[in-house]
Amino acid sequence: MSTLEGKINQAAEEIIACFRAGGKLLLCGNGGSAADCAHICGELAKGFLKKRTPDEAFQQKIGEEWAKDLQMALPAIDLTANSALMCAIINDIDGKSVFAQQVMAYGRKGDVLLGISTSGNAENICRAMKTARAMGMKTVALTGESGGRMKEYADILLNVAEKETYKIQELHLPLYHRLCILIEEAMF
Repeated sequence: MSTLEGKINQAAEEIIACFRAGGKLLLCGNGGSAADCAHICGELAKGFLKKRTPDEAFQQKIGEEWAKDLQMALPAIDLTANSALMCAIINDIDGKSVFAQQVMAYGRKGDVLLGISTSGNAENICRAMKTARAMGMKTVALTGESGGRMKEYADILLNVAEKETYKIQELHLPLYHRLCILIEEAMF
């Protein structure tokens, strides 16, 4: 990870700037990388290392005891999570456009797309990244050593120094946890 520290910081700064401007983070991946998307959303959409308690004024607006247990959130959207929409896109458009279509629906200029692929060659992720760029979004790719085709479409390439799928996935976890820590520290 030390060889990627500068790029990790750059990716965190891009995502932080996006959130500060009122934007959101979209995430997509396949298989284990889809599970990583859900994991990242879980760290950002509620407290990770910090509790992120809403201020008392907000709690009073709700006026319920349970409001004190809510946590300040960051808008991270896992594009792998909506199975009904995904099935409709696969059926009506094209399976390889399953994430690109969702980028069209949810993405806006200034948002960030984080695409995760161990090979860097997943066509559905490449299409999402091309679509995001066309919309004026920033793109971050989390891949294995070569970066695959995704390196062409990534504003920031986080390619871990490994070639074997499960080893790449093992290196992705501390990398995206580091991203989430940097983002949370800056935002809260």
